[in-house]
Amino acid sequence: MPEGDTVFLTAKRLRAALEGKELTRSDFRVPRYATVDLSGQLVESVGSYGKHLFIRTATVSVHTHLKMEGSWRVFHCGQRWTKPRVAARVVLRTADVEAVGFSLGTVEVVRARDEHRIVDHLGPDLLGPNWDAEEAVRRLRRYPGQSIGVALLDQRNLAGIGNVFRSEVCFLRRVHPATRVGDVPDLLALVNEAHRILTEAAAKPPRRPLAYGRTHRPCQRCGTPLVADLLGDAAPDYDRVVQRERGIFFCPLCQPVPAD
Repeated sequence: MPEGDTVFLTAKRLRAALEGKELTRSDFRVPRYATVDLSGQLVESVGSYGKHLFIRTATVSVHTHLKMEGSWRVFHCGQRWTKPRVAARVVLRTADVEAVGFSLGTVEVVRARDEHRIVDHLGPDLLGPNWDAEEAVRRLRRYPGQSIGVALLDQRNLAGIGNVFRSEVCFLRRVHPATRVGDVPDLLALVNEAHRILTEAAAKPPRRPLAYGRTHRPCQRCGTPLVADLLGDAAPDYDRVVQRERGIFFCPLCQPVPAD
């Protein structure tokens, strides 16, 4: 699933293509919004919050989430699309370009004044102008018995981390992802590490992973072969653990498995 840096960079590309331009056509290939017509409206801004992307006019906000396979691409009008037309879920055209959202996991058109309802429950945006590390730590500490690898994925704690960056953050801080939040030696330092590497990834893409996807390859600190394992995701109400599990990658020497 694309993470915060990918969505941030997508918003940057769409901003350059659309911001300040009048839409000459809109096509929402989602039944609920099939009749929405934004022709004649000016794109006032494009932004992101965590993994959520917003294209805004004076009256509405087009909210999309890439989920697993989604992407936005920009083409010159008349240019052949590089993905199948059947995969397009949103098309926004100006006089010179078409922005096409392919295989988007979420598409919504909401009133501009209601956009905040989509993100109000989320934690601080790691790539946002108002990033608040102390607030992220406060939210993480609400459930000290939860594993840090699960807590980092919960966008209600801090917004923008996915499966790749949770392994990277834990590797850099020498913390096993299964470590309980309450047992992490320096939670603020870990949160600041997350902010640092996402900012770096957004500024200088692509970032080469140090741990994620490097099973059996040597740890760049100690040379021990890296290990992959599974860690369950927390259910939305925190009361149970769902059966779905995702891969974690770590060094068994630098990040020892925590004792029960």
